[in-house]
Amino acid sequence: MELNREYMSSLRAQSINTRSHPLRPFARDRGFTLVELLVTLAIILTLAAIAIPNGQTIIEHARVARAVGDLHSIGTMIIGYQAVEAQFPNTLTDIGYGKQKDPWGNPYQYLNFDGLKGKGAMRKDRFLVPINSGFDLYSVGRDGQSVPPLTAKASQDDVIWADDGAYIGLASDY
Repeated sequence: MELNREYMSSLRAQSINTRSHPLRPFARDRGFTLVELLVTLAIILTLAAIAIPNGQTIIEHARVARAVGDLHSIGTMIIGYQAVEAQFPNTLTDIGYGKQKDPWGNPYQYLNFDGLKGKGAMRKDRFLVPINSGFDLYSVGRDGQSVPPLTAKASQDDVIWADDGAYIGLASDY
């Protein structure tokens, strides 16, 4: 009996020591260590640093795709208007698109060439040749700025209707 009591008391002493010592298996019952929290935080920040720029690129591609779709719809309406009325509309309001904004919050730009003197306001390619024959239609893009030559820095992010609708996309890719 006495041997059994000594054995039990030694087991109790070992279990108390095991729980109180930080390197023993039961010491983890108290929560996470600072090192574990720092490693977890480092992993999360690394993943965020990789994901955020990729996410912004994807969002920008989606905005360009939406602008391309909008320009296709608006251009088709302008051509339909010209087929019925025998002239291009004076403004986008004439076809119901006067208040429509591009994905960056700017109004779509439209220029009817009827009655236009000279080629100064027309959108032009790198050879300074107008890119359309009847009208210009475009979005000023992310920066909200644009000038007629597509090679200018302010025009590179514009989404354009070019070659009378055969090309709709970024001015930088034209």
